[in-house]
Amino acid sequence: MSGHTDERTGETDPVDLLLESARDEAVESSFHVTGVMMQYYEVCERELWFESRDIEIDRENPNVVRGTHVDETAYDEKRRNLSIDGRIAPDLLDDGRVVEVKPSSTLVEPARLQLVYYLWYLDRVVGVEKEGVLAHPTERKRESVELTDETEQQVEDAIRGIYDVIRSETPPPATEKPFCESCAYYDFCWSC
Repeated sequence: MSGHTDERTGETDPVDLLLESARDEAVESSFHVTGVMMQYYEVCERELWFESRDIEIDRENPNVVRGTHVDETAYDEKRRNLSIDGRIAPDLLDDGRVVEVKPSSTLVEPARLQLVYYLWYLDRVVGVEKEGVLAHPTERKRESVELTDETEQQVEDAIRGIYDVIRSETPPPATEKPFCESCAYYDFCWSC
């Protein structure tokens, strides 16, 4: 496998590993990154580790229900099921822009990273440059998001971090965060 060597581990750089497997179906790799993984990485690495092991979240959690409702009902007239390579699934395209819909701006940085990852993936894997919009319809807020050198570096650093988290045999230690009690993994996380 060609590509750069990760200076930290001496292995193929996780960014190159992801790109090679995404661009060439003949390249077998169990490493992939979804938009949700990007968001979890930014919010809580422990949550990411659980998700990477297919430990299902509590779908009846009020915050999950609210987010799912906003996701399914906002911009309903423009929404199309869009999935690219089974790795990214933007909520919708609007006037050629990739739109990610979130119920609130409380965790804006994770949502922004998820959207920038979609833009990075489209650019680096598909060869399509797009602009993005982060939308919070319940707050009537919209924010333009672009892929820049700085945000591209954020994405690539996050890919490397995700790789490290999901390769670990054990979850990262639990650390109390202001939003832990509203997390769908709360009971599971704090009982392990």
